[in-house]
Amino acid sequence: MTTSHQPQDRYKAVWLIFFVLGLGTLLPWNFFMTATQYFTHRLDLPQNMSTVTDKSSQDTETLPAPTVSAPERSYLSTIFNNVMTLCAMLPLLLFACLNSFLHQRISQSVRILGGLVAILLVFLITAILVKVEMEPLPFFIVTMIKIVLINSFGAVLQASLFGLAGVLPANYTAPIMSGQGLAGFFASVAMICAIASGSERSESAFGYFITACVVVLLAIICYLALPRLEFYRFYVQLNLEGPSEQETKLDLISKGEEPRGGREESGVPAPSSLPTSKNHSIKAILKNISVLALSVCFIFTVTIGLFPAVTAEVESSIAGTSAWKNYFISVACFLNFNVFDWLGRSLTAVCMWPDKDSYWLPGLVVARIVFIPLLLLCNVKQRYYLPSIFKHDAWFIIFMAAFAFSNGYLASLCMCFGPKKVKPAEAETAGSIMSFFLCLGLALGAVLSFLLKALV
Repeated sequence: MTTSHQPQDRYKAVWLIFFVLGLGTLLPWNFFMTATQYFTHRLDLPQNMSTVTDKSSQDTETLPAPTVSAPERSYLSTIFNNVMTLCAMLPLLLFACLNSFLHQRISQSVRILGGLVAILLVFLITAILVKVEMEPLPFFIVTMIKIVLINSFGAVLQASLFGLAGVLPANYTAPIMSGQGLAGFFASVAMICAIASGSERSESAFGYFITACVVVLLAIICYLALPRLEFYRFYVQLNLEGPSEQETKLDLISKGEEPRGGREESGVPAPSSLPTSKNHSIKAILKNISVLALSVCFIFTVTIGLFPAVTAEVESSIAGTSAWKNYFISVACFLNFNVFDWLGRSLTAVCMWPDKDSYWLPGLVVARIVFIPLLLLCNVKQRYYLPSIFKHDAWFIIFMAAFAFSNGYLASLCMCFGPKKVKPAEAETAGSIMSFFLCLGLALGAVLSFLLKALV
């Protein structure tokens, strides 16, 4: 097959669109995760107010809003991180599993556009509820329902996006992973800016969630523009045909003609246009990608088992009441993790070592288990069983940086290599299966987080 007729990705437009879609895929979860201080404050607020009912309204207004001492924390706020992680990861797993089997029956445009629109609506509701007073228990329940909805639609969106990237060259999975890494960085910076603004917590949270709405809206616009790009259409159409018909399709595309059949008006392939997809054996595909699938599952089991349920409970060991204590979790935990996770994911765009068949890859994945004792022995507050060996803030920052970088780099490698271990016509199914195992790792990590938190 000749390659002279293959179109180029002009101005890296398709690459950038997949980057923005990756950003929109993981941004919702990251915004909820980094806003835990806002949610726990809302859960503690009525109890805090009850402790000052005998004081004048003027004294009440001058109290520092962000400060909540440990003895005053309500039960709902103490279990918030664990329950939030569980409510996020179990729906993520369930709907990623459903997508692996239903992606041939439901239009790709419905899955991706529908997921983005649903997430946008949930964030709009979240922004509105910032201004609505609620009792702790109803607020806790409503928040968990929103987390379930966001991660249910997010699972379908993520699996569909990785499946779509599977039909493009291998380096087009990297922008998705890089965009997801930037999502965490973006959310962390937004939260730090909200704290630094000095405005009321409700005002900061409102602007925080509205910012997320704008980014998701941008992702919707980018997806709608994707089918208009010749580079994207070339690979999607090429994936629909057998090898004997690919030369004809190259000629048609090079002449600017539209191949008949196999495409919806939006430029996205319809499920019915995949005549050979039903013959693809999921079992055979799974056999080819089993090592990579299990590797990505293990990576996220370890990561979510520790972050944020354990790592967000680490407190600064620096004496005094400096501003650093107010920023410690936002900077040392969330920003630190997301910066190095993003760097790790982005590195795969220029370096992909070890290769997909190397034993080094699963070996490095298993070696990440060392981060479990390292982070558990940091300065976690409210300890009962384990000693605090690595008390200084520097230890925690170093461990988190290595923990995050290894997560981003190794996970990105696995997700890039997975669809390339099978035939081109099976790439979308392989991408969906890899996404399912990623979500399985997230769900297992959510369950593991309860055990690791209890061990401390």
